[in-house]
Amino acid sequence: MGLYFALMLGIGFYAYRNSTSSSEEYTLGGRKLLPSVAALSAGASDMSGWLLLGLPGALYVSGLVSAWIGIGLTLGALVNWIVVAPRLREQTERYNNSLTIPQFLSNRFPSRALALRIVSALIVVVFFSVYTASGLVAGGKLAQSAFSAVLQSDFMSDYAMGVSLTLGVVLAYTVIGGFLAVSLTEFVQGVIMMLALIIMPVVVLFGPGGGGISGASETLAAAGPDYLSWFSGLTAVGFVSAIAWGLGYFGQPHIIVRFMALRSVKDVPRARNIGMSWMAISVIGSISLGIFGRAYAVRNGLEVADPETIFIVLADLLFHPLVTGFLFAALLAAVMSTISSQLLVASSSLTEDFYRLFLRKDASEKETVLVGRISVLLVGLVAAYLAWDPDSKVLDLVSNAWAGFGAAFGPLIVLALTWPRMTGTGAVAGLVVGAATVIGWILLGWNASFMGGPGVYEIIPGFAAAWAAIYFVSLMTRDQDEHRPLPGT
Repeated sequence: MGLYFALMLGIGFYAYRNSTSSSEEYTLGGRKLLPSVAALSAGASDMSGWLLLGLPGALYVSGLVSAWIGIGLTLGALVNWIVVAPRLREQTERYNNSLTIPQFLSNRFPSRALALRIVSALIVVVFFSVYTASGLVAGGKLAQSAFSAVLQSDFMSDYAMGVSLTLGVVLAYTVIGGFLAVSLTEFVQGVIMMLALIIMPVVVLFGPGGGGISGASETLAAAGPDYLSWFSGLTAVGFVSAIAWGLGYFGQPHIIVRFMALRSVKDVPRARNIGMSWMAISVIGSISLGIFGRAYAVRNGLEVADPETIFIVLADLLFHPLVTGFLFAALLAAVMSTISSQLLVASSSLTEDFYRLFLRKDASEKETVLVGRISVLLVGLVAAYLAWDPDSKVLDLVSNAWAGFGAAFGPLIVLALTWPRMTGTGAVAGLVVGAATVIGWILLGWNASFMGGPGVYEIIPGFAAAWAAIYFVSLMTRDQDEHRPLPGT
């Protein structure tokens, strides 16, 4: 674990020496990411602790029916690489070399530039504070489950120590090295995560006490006849809600910013192939871990108090301490990769869309980088405050933030890149309506129960309402020729 932390900090120092001299380098790595780095960076920042805690925990409890979330995400990621990636890479450079999503939107729709930058930056900072908190919760759960004996303190609980340690290391390499540090660490973290999700299910299934595929199937069939059913208890609303997770990809700033940082549009297909291969292997591994982990627990009488810690429990039980350390590093890698991306995107919005916009329009590059580093620290502290409750659920926090971004930015990004008739007023309407619908849906409790039936995932009404708002408001407002066609078209 110590070696893992040292490696992350070493990468941060390398990035500090090579790519932090300007705001473009600190925010986007100078648009020089290799396809492999961009692909695994996007995947690792996307999946986070959810891949090793939230999804296996859901499979552990509910069975194969929960796998539809992973399937929906995989389909959404593929469409995101095909539709959004090449267009966003090209257009963010063409529209005045935009460095952040709010900046791109303001350059794309200059008639509503100020409103778009303010509203979108507010949404980025608010929802990323919640999203980052979910990662810190995962770090706290790791410490609480695996290191309680060595993290005892008179000042704070082992959970709080885990939250603090996770945040401290992430802040160190993110503040020091900026976007390049985040992307390079995520490349390494992505490799570690994939290896862990290959190793763990194989050992759980075929190692001592596993029983192999036939033994696991018999155990699970005896424990619950519908556990291995893809559709047990699944309503039409539940199916759509699970698949709808894929809609969120189009509006996740910490993911799509990787598209902006690629060396060129020509690198997109190669990056897509690498990224989707990584995702398919990792999601299958995560699903297998939840299913076979349940079989192992039933077969061996293993008590798992919190299903979201099944990865931690089995890693500690089945492996030599050196391998366990590697697996715990994989979990921290999943957590830290997402946290660092979210901190950097939120700080970029605070720097570019608040500080330079309202306080210091003529700020030097050195000053801008310094403000970015301070912003990373501030957002991290707010997220730690939100994560301080040890009863927080990783999947719940992720689902709320994922829906908020997906509904607010998803339709807006897709239509801004593909529909020339879209107007600035329509863009503002989509942002506000999408975010407000998600927040209102959660506050009314309709994500848990809707009209006496099962809950409807808030991204569905939010995405639909935002898309409709953009379309109809754009048609009702005057086209101000804000779309810039490619030269020669």
